[in-house]
Amino acid sequence: MLDLFAEEPAWREPLADGAAILWRFAIRDASALLAAIETLSAQAPFRHMVTPGGYSMAVAMTNCGASGWVSSRSGYCYTACDPLTGAPWPKMPPLFLTLAVAAARAAGYENFHPDACLINRYSPGAKLSLHQDKDEYHFDAPIVSVSLGLPAIFQFGGLRRADPLSRHYLDHGDVAVWGGSSRLFYHGIAPLKNGHHPEAGAWRYNLTFRRAAKEE
Repeated sequence: MLDLFAEEPAWREPLADGAAILWRFAIRDASALLAAIETLSAQAPFRHMVTPGGYSMAVAMTNCGASGWVSSRSGYCYTACDPLTGAPWPKMPPLFLTLAVAAARAAGYENFHPDACLINRYSPGAKLSLHQDKDEYHFDAPIVSVSLGLPAIFQFGGLRRADPLSRHYLDHGDVAVWGGSSRLFYHGIAPLKNGHHPEAGAWRYNLTFRRAAKEE
C-alpha cells in the first residue's frame, strides 16, 4: 500500500496542543535513513541498556550526535562518548538533521537544532513503556520522532501517567512531533507485532531527535 501512494504528500493530524503526527513526512528519505542507521550502528553498536532497577531494556538502542542518551544502574543521562566503545558518538548525518529541522518546522516549531538522536530498534514483542522525556537540559525544544520499518501503535497521554491515552498507528515514514504544553506528556509504544518490511525486515526503527545539552 505504501508503494501505491508513494507520491502523495504528507499530511498533518493534531494530537494535542503542541503535538501532531506528520503522516508520511519521511517516506521519500526512508531508504537513505535506513542505510545511514546501518552505517551508524557499525560504529556504535545497538545494545540493550540496563535500567536503574537492573532490568535489560527490550528495545535495542544506540545514538548519534554530540550527545547520546544512556541508561545504567546509576540512572539516565546524556554523554558525549559511547560507554561501550569509549569513542564519541557518531556525528549526526546531514540527512538526519535536515529532516528533523523540517519536521519541527512543519509542526510549528522554528529554530529547532537537535544535538542528540536516539536510534531505537524494536523486534517483535518489544515495547516501550509509558514515560516522559525529561533528561534533557531544558524543555523548550520539541521532540521529533521518525518511524521506519514495521508499523507500531504509538500511545500518547498527558502529564500524569494515569491520564487517558490516545493510540495511533504509525507506519514507515510517519513522524510524530510534540512540544510546548505537551512536551512532557507520557507516551510509549505497544508491543510490536510480527511482520516483515521489504526494507527493514523484521524490525522497527525509530529516530528520536532532541535538544539535550545546555546551550552555550
